[in-house]
Parts: sequence; structure tokens; C-alpha cells
Amino acid sequence: MRVPVEKGGARVCVPVCVKSAAELRPSVERAAEVGDIVELRLDCLEPAELDAARTQLGDLLAASGRPFLITYRPKEQGGGVSLSLEERAAFWREVPLWLRGAGGRVFVDVELDLLESPHAETLGALFESFTVICSHHDFRETPADLERIYERMSRTRAGISKLATQANSITDSVAIMRLLERGRREGRGVIAVSMGAAGVLTRVLAPAFGAFLTYGSLDAGQATAPGQVEARDLRDLYRVHALSERTAVTGIVGSPVAHSLSPHMHNAAFEAVGLDAVYLPFEVADVSEFVRRMADPRTRELGWNLCGFSVTAPHKQAVIPHLDSVAPNAARVGAVNTVVVSEGRGLEGFNTDAEASVAPLEGLVGLKGARVAVIGAGGAARALLWALGARGAHATVFARDGGRGRKLAAEFGADNAPLEGASFKGFDVVANTTPLGTLGAQETETAAAESQLRGARLAYDLVYNPTETRFLREARAASCEVVGGLGMLVAQAEEQFRLWTGSVPPPGVMLEAARKKLFGT
Repeated sequence: MRVPVEKGGARVCVPVCVKSAAELRPSVERAAEVGDIVELRLDCLEPAELDAARTQLGDLLAASGRPFLITYRPKEQGGGVSLSLEERAAFWREVPLWLRGAGGRVFVDVELDLLESPHAETLGALFESFTVICSHHDFRETPADLERIYERMSRTRAGISKLATQANSITDSVAIMRLLERGRREGRGVIAVSMGAAGVLTRVLAPAFGAFLTYGSLDAGQATAPGQVEARDLRDLYRVHALSERTAVTGIVGSPVAHSLSPHMHNAAFEAVGLDAVYLPFEVADVSEFVRRMADPRTRELGWNLCGFSVTAPHKQAVIPHLDSVAPNAARVGAVNTVVVSEGRGLEGFNTDAEASVAPLEGLVGLKGARVAVIGAGGAARALLWALGARGAHATVFARDGGRGRKLAAEFGADNAPLEGASFKGFDVVANTTPLGTLGAQETETAAAESQLRGARLAYDLVYNPTETRFLREARAASCEVVGGLGMLVAQAEEQFRLWTGSVPPPGVMLEAARKKLFGT
């Protein structure tokens, strides 16, 4: 049976992958709360638990109120058990006996190699009883012959074709999304996923492009494939059930971006003002390829409504040659953190970091004539130095790379001093613009110690996650006032929102969303 895609029919499928039959019921109940379909990954079970699980399936299906997707994946395709073709065929011949009468409430996922083998002829009862999904997985790459694989799947008796391939670059997602477009044109049911951080956009946007379903995990610790988004986030953060081809798409371009708070802030603002728009993480290694193949309206290969994107490290300077125009302050700063995309004007670059970088200080410090120590020599330092200069502050650049620090200071008319052994006594503000202290591998590091900060008035850390960095703890110990980076993050995001939409988000919406993500309240 062929299963055509339904417009507006987004479905989130939540995998249940547990080791014992006793864990099935509570996990199925949780999955049914956040998903539209529950996938039972029976290959996750310990082999001795399979019989016990089999006896529960009918009751679980009746109690859940959700359709089931039964999967028994071999290890070579990402499953939990080593299985021969014969063993897999024997398993699937039994399944119709386990779920008599379930009919349209059950889907089964069977791999392409089995459906192309002579064993497929023995699976007649499976096709008569359930909707069969023919699947193919590649955990190494997105193969060049993806279209041919799809055509092979279309020749099987399966009602739905599923392809899941590793995205080693965000542009690998293009082939996956175009496959969905083809399936919709041909009236076929298709599931297509780019796995990995670079493929997250396919997990959110696939239903809007006609995918039969998308997969979302129970929580971050229970993902069954690389890059799988939590089902609750698909539903509540990205509002996947409301997305369509017309939805305005925005996102953050950088590497890494998985930790970013920006999706939480922008999506909350879109929802608050009732806009049909979504903001996604775009894990981008090669910004020129992203612009050419996915962003520029004149050359992009996706039929999506991309109307802008944020730019973060390491692309704030690298993106500039690929833009049609750059706002004067962004050109002076030498960094772009916001791009507006339109058919008429192409790609326009802006910098919202510069003005936002001083927003948390105004009202606390009179910046005209203030002595400000800027630690770092990257894009954030450039933005801050421009804003400080515009307000008449006297800045001094301190950088680990002395040559880079001297060059930056000369460019913005600031003083320069070595970072090693520096004392910040007498400075009105000491600003950390480096990533030291950011959640993760650098979390325990600091740009300056207590002994260096003693005698400074205020310490300002542009790092926002965690909110209490080691730099700020050292500053407190040195009796400094402290300001974290969350205020700057929100201020620059609010201006990005205005550039993309022409309106401002309701006061406090972005800040509340960021705090909710950081603190869970």
C-alpha cells in the first residue's frame, strides 16, 4: 500500500529503546504524551527479553492511544543486535501473529536489503497486515547515489520509503530535502533525515516539505540516532505541527551552535507576536558553501523561505565577502552577526553586537572618559571597541597574541598592553570578550584572576552560559561589581528580530525564554 503525504499532517515519532520488557510500559506512556507515533525499537531489548515484550504489545497498543512503529534493526544499520537476513525474515513473519487486528494502527520498519532479497517473498502477511516502511541507513555519509537508492525502494512493496544518512556538512541536507520534494511530487510517502548536528534542520523542517514523519527523542539522553531532537522541543520550541512551506526560516550559522540560546529566544518571540516563522541551529563548517547552495536566492538549491540568519564564531568575518551589502557600522567593526535575505536586495549584513555590547553597562558606568580594559582580540572585542569609541571611552586591549592585540588596538585607536601578568587596578570596566569560561571544555578557565582584578570597579563577562563564570567569581572575590553576558545576548537578538520582521518583540519575552532554558524556571 502506498501512503501519500498529507498536507499539514506533521507527525512526531518517539522511539522507545529499552533493555527489558518491564521498562516498556512506562516508556511508552511517556512517548505517547509527547509524540504522535511511538516507535518500539525491539532490537534494543536484551535477546532474552523479546518473548516477554511480545506478549505485552497488544495491551500496550490499546493503552497508549497512539499508533506503533515496530523496528528490529540489525547492528550494521544502527541497530542493537547482530542478525542474518534469515533471522530478520523469520522475525517479521511472526509479527502479524503478535498483533492480529491492529491493522492501520501499526507500521513496521524493514530494511531495503531484506526487501530486495528472496526472503521478501515470504513476508506477504506483513504487507497485508501493516503499512511497511522500507528503510536504508548510512552512518558514514550522504551517498552520491541517493536518488537511485530511493528508486530501488520505490520498486519494493513498501508503502513508505525512509532514508537516513549522515550529514558531514550542512549542505548534505540539500539532497535529503530535495528527496522529500520529489516524493511529494510523485505522491509517495517518504521519510528522509540527515543525521548529525549538521542535519538538525531536516528533523524540524521535513514535515513541512512533505515527510510522513520526523523522529524526536524522549529526552537528550535517549536519542536513537545522531542529532535527534527532543520530541518536546519539536512540539513546543520549534512548533513543528504548525510549520509549512510558507514558514519564514531563520537560524544561527556557526560551529558549534548546539549550545546556543538563540533558538529559544527567537522562537518564543515569533510565537508571542503570532508570526509564522521558525529559528533553527545551522551547524556550518564552510560558510561560502552554505551561502551559495542554501542561502542566496539566486543560487540556492532549496525551495525554502529563508529570510535571514544570525552569524556566530567562526564566521563573523568570513561571511562578509559573500554578502551584497554591509551596513556602515558592520563594515567599520569588520564583523557581521546578522544577515537579512531577500529576493530584491540579496544578502545584507549587519552588526547588532556592537550596540548591544555596551547596553548592559549603560546606567552602571558613565562610558565617556571611562577606562575600559578589553581582554581578547576577536570579533566580540572588535564590536565592543567600536561601541566604546563611539561613546568616548578610553580602551586598552589585552590579548594573549600580542601581535594581534597591537593590530586591533591600532585599528580602533585604543591602547595596548600584554595580558600576561597584567594588573587591572584603576580600570572602570574590565571586559572579557574571549570564550574562556564558556560551558564545556573551557568552563573552568578565566581570562583574569582575582589578584589581577583587584582595584578594578566592574567586571563584565560577555560569556552568558553559564551565567556565573569563573571570571565573575574571581571578580567578586576581588570586590568588583559584576555584569554577565545575558543582557548583551538579549539586546543583540532583539535588534536581529527587528531587522528580520520589521517589529520588536514584546518586552521581556526573549530574556524570559533564555532564563527558562538556563535555569529551568
